[in-house]
Formats: sequence, C-alpha cells, structure tokens
Amino acid sequence: MNLEFKFDPNGLIPAIVRESRPPGRVLMMGWMNREALARTLETGLMHYWSRSRRKLWLKGETSGHTQRVQRWFTDCDRDALLFEVEQESGACHTGYRSCFFQELDRAGNPLPVREAKVFEPEAVYG
Repeated sequence: MNLEFKFDPNGLIPAIVRESRPPGRVLMMGWMNREALARTLETGLMHYWSRSRRKLWLKGETSGHTQRVQRWFTDCDRDALLFEVEQESGACHTGYRSCFFQELDRAGNPLPVREAKVFEPEAVYG
C-alpha cells in the first residue's frame, strides 16, 4: 500500500471530509497523523488526531455520529486528503450536519444560519 504523503513538520496532514451522497457537502476538516490514517483504513471509520487533546480519536466515539469511508483521494501534491463518507447524524459537535454552517458576508460578518440543527449537543454530550 502506498501511503507516502507529505505530512507537515508535526506529522499531520489535513483531511477534508464530505458526504458521499449528492450534493457532496463538505462536512468538516480534521487532522490526521499516520496512526489515524492507518486506523481509518483498517476499520473503514474516520479517525483523527486531536491537536488540542494530543490524542487519536474515532469520529463518533462519544456521540455515535460516525463517518464510514466510501472513497478517498489525495491532491496532486499529496499533502492533503479528501474523504467521501456516509455520515451518521451530524458531523459538527454544535449539532449541525456540517461544521460549515455559518455563512459570512463579504466583510466577514455572520449571516443568519439557514438550517436547523440535526441534534442537540446537550442531549448527546451532556
């Protein structure tokens, strides 16, 4: 298996995650190290490296909102990854389907959120 990617000096590579079903909305961006990538490929479930907690984590380990890998890609420089996943419930810990729910105007000001939450974070995380 050819897993020679360009990890940054901290041993991380960005992983963009989008839904596998149309329209293929971007759900989130996370960081992976070699172990997270290996675990993802072994299990078929997305694993990430938490920079703040400095540990490996399985997406959905607390919430049950897992991401099952359908396909994956690398960019032309092999320094970023793109995963198409089947998302269980919402990807964002704030309760939205995507972490990219906040639209901005041209000045960078937030516009009203135009979608409903798919779950209540307090009910899931306590």
